[in-house]
Amino acid sequence: MLRKETVPAQPEITSAGLAQRILYTSTDLRWNAGIIPVSGTLYLPKGEPPAGGWPLVAWAHGTLGVSDACAPSWTGHKSRDATYIQRWLENGFAVVATDYQGLGGPGPHPYLVWQAEGRSVLDAVRAALSGYPDKVAPKSFITGQSQGSSAAIGATIIAESYAADVPLLATVATGLVSTFPDGPYRPDRTAIASPIYTTLMMLGGSLAEGAPTVDDLVSDKGKPILKAARESCAPEMRDVARREGITADNVYVEPMVQALARLTPVTDMRARRLHVPMLLGTGLADTTLVPTRQYAEVAALCAVGNDVDWKTYPGATHNGGLNAAFPDALAFFRGVLAGEKPPSNCSDIIEPGPPGEAATGIAFND
Repeated sequence: MLRKETVPAQPEITSAGLAQRILYTSTDLRWNAGIIPVSGTLYLPKGEPPAGGWPLVAWAHGTLGVSDACAPSWTGHKSRDATYIQRWLENGFAVVATDYQGLGGPGPHPYLVWQAEGRSVLDAVRAALSGYPDKVAPKSFITGQSQGSSAAIGATIIAESYAADVPLLATVATGLVSTFPDGPYRPDRTAIASPIYTTLMMLGGSLAEGAPTVDDLVSDKGKPILKAARESCAPEMRDVARREGITADNVYVEPMVQALARLTPVTDMRARRLHVPMLLGTGLADTTLVPTRQYAEVAALCAVGNDVDWKTYPGATHNGGLNAAFPDALAFFRGVLAGEKPPSNCSDIIEPGPPGEAATGIAFND
């Protein structure tokens, strides 16, 4: 832990007795820059901690952008994520939330580079434990959504080799983004052919050494979206795309399929046996990362013998699936704390159909 300071209150987060912006050390993987500072936020529940301290949830957020202006430790967590953090606090968990390397700190942000983001997550746990050893228990959990799902699974994959001292007990991931080329199931759709996400990947370290620069690849028509990516965040990029008529067909100087082929496959993972159980959640109305793509990740992790409990949520969208999964995530973590063996439904998973209709009555289900 390098620095701690009070963070402005958020209306959704009412159960924090302590809310801090933190700066801590991590180690760069993407650009081999050595030891680097990474920012984030840390929350402790109100009142006195239980004997041994509060168990710790490490939260890995979804796509916000690659500009420092998007860092939650400076802008505040968006309402959906703040609500999620609040629910952990009110149930007696401390929460540490990394911004990720380069988002709010020096250097570029390695967007979707799961090995780098996983380090940011694990080192946030180390910082919380070292900063508050009398209040935070050596019992940690990881949970992440969308971009954060790969950070969460990535952290779990590298935990034993990179951070064997981190007392990781279990992992939850929702809105699953990772791809497994060697897995047993091949979904029809894996590429996210979006001017938003593809431009963020180009800026975020996915272009290989020697490839054309992002400035060379973005067309004159697409320049406003590149400017928005550098100066603001994903919602502003979407606003610019709508206003300027920027689409997948005109954002680059070459067809989207060729632009995608230039990217290194940063979402690719190789399934391996992990040392902690996992709960994975999918909204069946998710049109951003379609259910078949997410099923492929579950199938790959199951195929190598992991203890996986896959939950699906009818009518939940990409955004809505996070808080829809919270009751299951809470029960899962509480069961692990109680020493119970978590269930695994790998033998029962079945291929889902196309995304269904979004349901009403689910929070943040836009």
